Amino acid sequence: MSTPRSYLSDAALGLSEAAPRALPQDFAVALASSLLDGGVVVKTLLVAGLWAAGYGAARLVAAVLPDAGVAGQCVAATVAVWNPYVAERLLQGHWSLLVGYGSLPWVAAAVLRLRGATPHRPPKWHSSSESARGRLPECHFGGIGAVLFWVALAGLTPTGLILAALTALACALAPGDGRPRWVCAALSLAAALGAALPWLVASAVATGWAEQHGDLGTASFAARAEPGLGTLGSLASLGGIWNAEAVPASRTTLFAIASAVVLLGVVAAGVPTLIRRRTAVPLLVLAAVAVVVPALAATGPGLAAVEAVVRAAPGLGVVRDGQKWVALAMPAYALAGAAAVIALRPRVPAVATAAVCCAALVATLPDLAWGVGGRLVPVHYPPGWQAAAATINADPRPVAVLPVDSMRRFGWAGDAPVLDPLPRWVSADVLSTGDLVIAGRLIPGEGTRAREIQQMVVSGVDRDRLAEAGVGWVVVEGPQDRPPELPVAYRDADIAVYAVGGDTPPSTHRTLLIAAHAVWLGQLGAGLAVMLLGLRRRRVHSPQSSGDTR
Repeated sequence: MSTPRSYLSDAALGLSEAAPRALPQDFAVALASSLLDGGVVVKTLLVAGLWAAGYGAARLVAAVLPDAGVAGQCVAATVAVWNPYVAERLLQGHWSLLVGYGSLPWVAAAVLRLRGATPHRPPKWHSSSESARGRLPECHFGGIGAVLFWVALAGLTPTGLILAALTALACALAPGDGRPRWVCAALSLAAALGAALPWLVASAVATGWAEQHGDLGTASFAARAEPGLGTLGSLASLGGIWNAEAVPASRTTLFAIASAVVLLGVVAAGVPTLIRRRTAVPLLVLAAVAVVVPALAATGPGLAAVEAVVRAAPGLGVVRDGQKWVALAMPAYALAGAAAVIALRPRVPAVATAAVCCAALVATLPDLAWGVGGRLVPVHYPPGWQAAAATINADPRPVAVLPVDSMRRFGWAGDAPVLDPLPRWVSADVLSTGDLVIAGRLIPGEGTRAREIQQMVVSGVDRDRLAEAGVGWVVVEGPQDRPPELPVAYRDADIAVYAVGGDTPPSTHRTLLIAAHAVWLGQLGAGLAVMLLGLRRRRVHSPQSSGDTR
């Protein structure tokens, strides 16, 4: 879900009553949408994330398995992009998670190079006296910049950041004669901490992670078994999302077995070769953990353990969606796909192996093409939404919204449920409960105040009482059977805005949160600059550039 324009509201900074789950992506989109249409921004980032996954997988192969050649890189790129995880997260609408997913092979390659664990070592053009003084080679600065940049980019969402941090820490354990393990691990943790500041600070000063009561939805968010595969098989083949509506059609029948057999067959063919390249062993271990742990978490004891963790530390609610963690397996799967080319090369030409593997991966998940079988299509807002947003933005006061759910089904948006667009389209604070209804079960969110005010609106309290509660506007999205008895500021068949006039003081922590986001943005920009500078210097001082033929 995207809107033409979004703003640095309290919600975008993580200062609303809801938990700060969308930081710093809301901040980034708010800044970017001041220059470009927000829909263009989100689509550009989504495409960039998928491109990064495929090209990053190829670059990881070039670093770890250079003898796999272009053929191995093609298999790795196909494994990274053409799989059920990508299809399901596209249908779920998790564009920022896919940006983090696409960053993982780049994080892995950057840390492995720092460890000196890749066959292509940086050219030794620095003097021995510089090494003796403990000065880093210039090309290593590019690697440090790469870690900072890709971890920060993955950190558009907390889940992406955790995925990147775990990948970096695993690669820091790889054998190598470059930077010490503790240095690489410390750099990885420092990069993760800098990128995490927006939601760490928001969690500390806001009330979003207040203790929750009632159903936490742990079972509803657990990984789901697909036909013929069971939970473990679904996860191992990078499927098994909790939401049955976000599954490509081919994975809803026994044809899912064919998809799983092909993907796991390609991976299994390359694992023995990959194990012998000890550099990749930490990534293989991480992949195994990323599959087994979510499978165990979907069992009875596992669900009880997850619920106990979330109740003890509400901020760890991010672990409920177990299937999303199988993204950690992608770098190892991509490397194994490339290693299959090496393993079969004595008997089958590399080009033939790559062609068969890539064709089989695509053929067994055919409905990923054309926007996951035509289900991923752009939808345009009715004109009234623009007018309603303009009305509120002219006098930004707190907004109460009906109906009460966080997810909406609009006639103009097709069959798919949509996250309420209004909080991202106005500069005012939109009161949201965060409630979700999954398979008829209500999963309550953190918005206690929003829930109380919505009950007041539904019960028909007068304007004065709503104003005293701090409500400035009431918005009803969709048809209205019983419109509130309030002054109408704007109304059409799709949306209505009612004036109340109340207000609440802005948060006193805005400056602090803007500073925290600035740290993340600074890390992103500085990391990119240092990475590009290091790349340029490496090319300038490479033997090919200097004429050195040693």
